[in-house]
Amino acid sequence: MRRAAKVDDNQAEIVKALRQIGATVQPIHQIGKGCPDLLVGWRGMNTLLELKDGRKPPSARKLTQDEVDWHETWRGQVAVVETVEEAIAAVTN
Repeated sequence: MRRAAKVDDNQAEIVKALRQIGATVQPIHQIGKGCPDLLVGWRGMNTLLELKDGRKPPSARKLTQDEVDWHETWRGQVAVVETVEEAIAAVTN
């Protein structure tokens, strides 16, 4: 049986900041199997964001094996971010 998907401690802060700049945000971390945490829409473009909490030690910020596998096979845009600033940059650039 699969465990409930864990939400990163900084997810609420990042979601709030992205919505404040006018992005639409759909949490998708529940999908599991390495799928990123957020689907973000900004000015007609979609970006997938994998969140890691930059306040945690580096060992706690590593991608899981499922995440590594997912990222290696995905042929679209995805970014790993640790802060609000990184999330906004990933979506708006």
